[in-house]
Amino acid sequence: MIFENGDRVVFAGDSVTDSGRKRPYGEGLWEGVGNGYVRNVDSMLSVLYPERLIHITNVGCGGATSADMLRDWETNVEACKPDYVFFMIGANDVWRHFDEPAFDHSERSPEAYRANIEAVCERTVGKVKGLFIISPFYMEANNDDPMKKMTVEYAKICEDVAKKYGATYIDVQEDFDKHLEHRYPAYISWDRVHPNWVGSMIIASKIMKVIGAKNLY
Repeated sequence: MIFENGDRVVFAGDSVTDSGRKRPYGEGLWEGVGNGYVRNVDSMLSVLYPERLIHITNVGCGGATSADMLRDWETNVEACKPDYVFFMIGANDVWRHFDEPAFDHSERSPEAYRANIEAVCERTVGKVKGLFIISPFYMEANNDDPMKKMTVEYAKICEDVAKKYGATYIDVQEDFDKHLEHRYPAYISWDRVHPNWVGSMIIASKIMKVIGAKNLY
């Protein structure tokens, strides 16, 4: 497992990461790190590695786009002086095209999204032990669904940028797709964007696998 005793691990993103975390920095007991996948990761690390004191900080912001995350990167992420950084962003960059179709979405276009993700990598790679880009996802089994198709497009951008900058790409869309071979989307999300506890565990389990953590069983 890559995290060592004393490491500080920061998670950034939108509401999926935020999940009710404490302000100004989401950390500490109970709902400090929120009630989503970050809480699950924190809990599993504590169970599996009680001898390692790993400082988990959640700076996710509900409603954030990639532009918002980039704008607040210094205050939310760099100020924490992290050893490892994880971010998941893109749901709102995509969603606004569909729930606000009459608006100008040039700031949330694929090109703008790529530029924002690259800018974050430029600021972070080489300054931390590891940068992890978690794919945006949409909990829909129908691959022809327009929002699912756009989400997959944005996830591919994340994968490309991760390769370009030597970051680690974490594809959670594939894990949701496997789950949806057996369960209807409403089982893990009421709106196909915000995961419930089961959906959050899917994300957390993938992260634990990528960082080389041992199994809970």
